Amino acid sequence: MSVVGETCEPCQSLNVAIDHRKGPRRRGDALYAAIFEATLDELTAVGYAELKMEHVATRARASKGSLYRRWSNRAELVADAVHHTLPGCCEAPDTGSTREDILGCLRGFANLLNGPSGEAVRGLMAETIRDPDLMEVVRTRFIEPGVNVFLNVLQRGAVRGEVRATALTNRIASVGPDLLRQYFLAHRSPIPDQVLLEIVDEVIVPLVRL
Repeated sequence: MSVVGETCEPCQSLNVAIDHRKGPRRRGDALYAAIFEATLDELTAVGYAELKMEHVATRARASKGSLYRRWSNRAELVADAVHHTLPGCCEAPDTGSTREDILGCLRGFANLLNGPSGEAVRGLMAETIRDPDLMEVVRTRFIEPGVNVFLNVLQRGAVRGEVRATALTNRIASVGPDLLRQYFLAHRSPIPDQVLLEIVDEVIVPLVRL
């Protein structure tokens, strides 16, 4: 028999479970979306250096176990959170003008870097110095997709007669993203639009035109 004022063990367990979830249990895409949003929010609040998995879990109203079952460290979690935001900015515009398409791509990437994901990118790039395996993740998830977007733009420009055929290489397609990333890592956000115009008009267009 339980003493008046005390709570029986089954009720205590139930209360703990309810307090821990603080709402309906989420699974799959809904849980991942909440965790990714919480990760970017936490990055905005404290920066990559101070980001802790347990704080992300609290912000996402999830258990630490649910994070560590999927991500073994914060670098992997942040990489997935940033990758989750990429589809919108990786869609190459098709305005009928190679210059405008390239500028649109750069603006899409700049918008990403100017937001919470930018802090994540800074942290990931710093972490790659100590972790070569993470550099491979960054390269395959972020760098190569960006190059492919620019290569597609140049290929369309070649069909229209605006771009020389010999410019359709990964090396040339990487020039714009590389210059943007270099500026971002060396300067504080936001990235001025004038910088994007200079990259396009002073470097890329002279490099690829007939």
